[in-house]
Amino acid sequence: MKKDIDFLPVEGVQIAIARKENLLGDYDWQVFLINQNNMPIHTVFVTSKGYGEKDAEEQKTSTLRHFFADVSAGAYEVVETILPDVFHLNNEYWVSYYIDNQIFDKKFIFVPDSIVEANLIQIPALGLEGILHE
Repeated sequence: MKKDIDFLPVEGVQIAIARKENLLGDYDWQVFLINQNNMPIHTVFVTSKGYGEKDAEEQKTSTLRHFFADVSAGAYEVVETILPDVFHLNNEYWVSYYIDNQIFDKKFIFVPDSIVEANLIQIPALGLEGILHE
């Protein structure tokens, strides 16, 4: 049972939503999983979904599940493309992975309207501008 599993705090794993300019001069946005640890992480699952309200109506996106067998130390993986149409929602990424035989688990939530120009920073691991959630 889940209550019997010893979950240690997640350190060194981050989720970022970053943009890069495309050939048309617009921006394409992607979600990245970044492993800042000095060791690889294994059996990585990322579940993503969006939820919230717009004009007093409840909105939610499909739940998507992503799997990465390994993410090397200091490396990153593209989780998915994200459209600005959902930036007004809570965008949740639930990450689970193993280091050796220990499981780690954390939810990263980008709250509504947090993915805006004023909050962009340079993300050195990606060489892109975006929002970094630690």
